[in-house]
Amino acid sequence: MPLQVLEAQTGENPVATILIMHGLGADGRDFVPIAEQLDLSGVGPVRYLFPNAPTIPVTINGGYMMPAWYDVLSADLVKREDEAGLRQSRVEIEALIANEKARGMPASRIVVAGFSQGCAMSLMVGLRHAETLAGVVGMSGYLPLAANLAAEHTAASLKTPIFMAHGTRDPVVALPRGTASRDALKAIGYAVEWHDYPMEHSVCPEEVADLEVFLNRVLA
Repeated sequence: MPLQVLEAQTGENPVATILIMHGLGADGRDFVPIAEQLDLSGVGPVRYLFPNAPTIPVTINGGYMMPAWYDVLSADLVKREDEAGLRQSRVEIEALIANEKARGMPASRIVVAGFSQGCAMSLMVGLRHAETLAGVVGMSGYLPLAANLAAEHTAASLKTPIFMAHGTRDPVVALPRGTASRDALKAIGYAVEWHDYPMEHSVCPEEVADLEVFLNRVLA
């Protein structure tokens, strides 16, 4: 089934689309307040898409049903990845991007963003997208299927600017996982803007301010 999506616009005839994916157990409403804090008036009207992840059993939580972009098989986020789930969610997010393009929004005006699991999905999608996007934003997450990236990333995606941010005290996705992801991207040739903050697995005002600067720049 197509993903359920909460949609909002800052004005008529939007000139950019920002697609934001929530983390494990949350939903599309999670990042609405943060989007409302962003001042992108210099860009023009913006359309926000907040998709809801499907509700699936999550292994690490005893099979409890919750919104998740993919299953979490163990605390080790790298050795046991739900590759099938990651790839299926990528197909569903790509369908949302295709719909935006069908509505007249070029890929160069679309940003994919996400927090935690949503960060993994933004990287999963953005680095494999056939066209150069306006930007990829990854907050408090990591690079999924990292061993496959060299073979699967697209040449067009190498031109997509990337914003990554992480908390130095993150107990859920440890900081070294974030920095290793950043370094893996840089090694292939991606331009990564990196920020870290003295916080846990969350978003802080300084991060929102830095994200606002990034978005105004890539959507100028």
